[in-house]
Amino acid sequence: MGKSKVIAAWAAIVALVLVLSGCGGNAASSASSSEASDAQPSQASSAPVSAEQSEGVDYLALVNKLNPLPEGWEDALQTEHFTNTVGDDVEVESKAYAAYLDLKADLEKEGVYVDLDSARRSVADQERIMAEFTEEHGADYAKKTVAAPGYSEHHTGLALDLYLIIDGEDVVENEDMMQYPEVWEKIHARLADHGFILRYLDGDEHITGYGYEPWHIRYIDDPAIAKEITGRGITFEEYKAGKVYPEVSYDYGDSKLYTREELEEAAIQVKCSFAAWDGCELHSLRYAGDGCNTPENVKWLNEIDEGAGYAQVVELLGDFHSPTTEDEPTAWNLDTEYTDYQWWLGRTEDGGWQLVTSGY
Repeated sequence: MGKSKVIAAWAAIVALVLVLSGCGGNAASSASSSEASDAQPSQASSAPVSAEQSEGVDYLALVNKLNPLPEGWEDALQTEHFTNTVGDDVEVESKAYAAYLDLKADLEKEGVYVDLDSARRSVADQERIMAEFTEEHGADYAKKTVAAPGYSEHHTGLALDLYLIIDGEDVVENEDMMQYPEVWEKIHARLADHGFILRYLDGDEHITGYGYEPWHIRYIDDPAIAKEITGRGITFEEYKAGKVYPEVSYDYGDSKLYTREELEEAAIQVKCSFAAWDGCELHSLRYAGDGCNTPENVKWLNEIDEGAGYAQVVELLGDFHSPTTEDEPTAWNLDTEYTDYQWWLGRTEDGGWQLVTSGY
């Protein structure tokens, strides 16, 4: 396979990648569960927030890999603090917190118990995290693993990460929460009634920039709009753009090295990165075949990402369409279908796939 040439302009865009860990940038906390706590019915919702309190907060604001937190947001934000069942302080925008309490009470009527793992995280906190990772691991690693300050939806105070309480036990680890799809289905069915949407849908990573997170919900205030978004099965990005993106087609072939699940994980990493390609539309992804996993290619990726220690390689090929209008600077020819574009990923013996380079 020919080696890819990284497009410099694209590299600048990738610097904005906001992934916190792999692709699940806003994942729930990985802290260990505390001692078991009995799930008790929630208290009555707090009083409705006044118009003065919510003034200056646009509940339909889009904050993602391409759209930063609106100017003046933190000055206008009114929040509530509370302590969750594992003893952590959680800060939430005031109206979102009142709506969450209503949602929580509604769920408890069905025997479903939840609490908030996290909500608001300030831009200053994110800057501190970025500085610590840069000092400890270097700038390149920090950009790959930490959300760019100002571009995390958690800055809004409207993004809430839930965790489950099952039989009185706090279930906070991501992999553990994934074991309860039927519980999440009940939760998701109630979200829109209280002005929430499920933010990161399964299969739409190329639009949202993040993998499926059943715990990550977003308050948009208006139940009618929440029901429209949920009912149509679209992302918040698509609602805001007034455009539904086409589905991506996949061809994982018949690999003797990797399972379908392993190749799907690689595709998710590509899709999360692709979400930062402003105005581009992803159409297909396919596995290039087991022939890409050669000692030469393993060495090549380790030379690009020095010290990574990759042991295996995957090459994915894709087709995408470039922006049709020149609203923003772009590295691509306008209104062009790019085919057989290469994405190269590596992984260590005990790690997940990392997107290393891409191009022709």
